[in-house]
Parts: sequence; structure tokens; C-alpha cells
Amino acid sequence: MSDQLQMISDIEREVAYTRHMIGRSAFSGPVMQAIREVPREAFVPAAERRFAYDNGPLPIGCGQTISQPYIVALMTDLLEVDEGAVVLEIGTGSGYQAAVLSRVVKHVYTVEIIETLAMQATETLASLGYDNVSCRCVDGYFGWPEHAPYDAVIVTAAAQEIPPPLIEQLKPGGRLVIPVGHPYGYQDLIVVDKSRSGEVSEKSILGVAFVPLTRSG
Repeated sequence: MSDQLQMISDIEREVAYTRHMIGRSAFSGPVMQAIREVPREAFVPAAERRFAYDNGPLPIGCGQTISQPYIVALMTDLLEVDEGAVVLEIGTGSGYQAAVLSRVVKHVYTVEIIETLAMQATETLASLGYDNVSCRCVDGYFGWPEHAPYDAVIVTAAAQEIPPPLIEQLKPGGRLVIPVGHPYGYQDLIVVDKSRSGEVSEKSILGVAFVPLTRSG
């Protein structure tokens, strides 16, 4: 079995193990196809490429990580978006999550506060032909208001609270997926739904471990 097929098998096994927590026994076809198509090794440092298809996080420099493939697939699936959606991602990192999203939705706007990572991700995404991803180097707490409202928002770093600007930039009927909790402590993966009337509700999915959401200043 190839490394990539082993990763897919590992994801499916973890879905089966966590199905009672995540509320699904399988991820959608488009999400799993995106996971199959995106070359994860292109988004990790050369020294880590032999581990690219392991079902675990990896360091990408600047104190940041590329998320576990299962978590990338889970968060993408939890957004429940279709091919016409426009999505905001907070925390570009290596660009891997944005690349996966780009195979599922119409356009991805992604922001990264660390300039080195933002530049590297932009170059990697462009070199691989992911032309429906726009990257910007800013403080993700404030989102990217120029292109709001978004059908969905995904945050790939742990915040101690849900940033109000991200809820404001979410369309009525949209969904936000975000890890919330203490830095390097217990964190919950939270799904935030914004009703058609603008009411907001939250649901905890499962415990996760993300690097903290970096702020400017």
C-alpha cells in the first residue's frame, strides 16, 4: 500500500473510532477526493517529507505545525460547504488546509500573521496551480472584511475565545469551525452556526490540540 493510501485508510479508521463524537460515520466524497488529490509532501519541510503521509501533525517552522490529516479532513467536512462556497481560513500555515479546501469550494481567502509562512504558502500554492486561493499577511483575529460575508470560516489555531469579527463576517446560514481553549492546554473543536436570522449557536465536537492563535502587538 502506498503512503497516501495508508493515510486515507488511517483517516477512515479514525472516523470510525470517533463517529459518535463527530456525528458522522464517513466524510463526504468531495472532501476525501480533495485529501487524495493534494500532495501533502509539498507542504512540509524537506526534512519532514518522509513523514508527510503519517496521520499526525508535523513542524513547518516558525513554531507552527501542519495539522494531522484526519483533523484537516474533519474540519473541512464539518464546514458542510459546496462547490459554490467562498471560505475564509484563519492561519494559512503551510497552505495545506487551504489547498484541500480549494478542491471543494469556489474560492478560499486565507490569512497568516507570520510573514515567512505567508510568503512560502503563497509560493507553494501558486507553483501547484491552486489559483482559487488568495493569501494575505495580517492578524487573523480580524478576518478579511473586504471579501465578507463568507459562506464558512475555518480557524486552524486555538483561540481563547471566538473572535467576534469572524462571526460578523459569516453569512447568515453559515458555519464557523474553530478550536477554542488554553494555549497548549485542553481545547475543544467548536462548530458555530449562524442562523438565517443571525442567531448564533455553538456545539463542541471533540478535544483537539492546536498551536495558539498568534496576535499582533
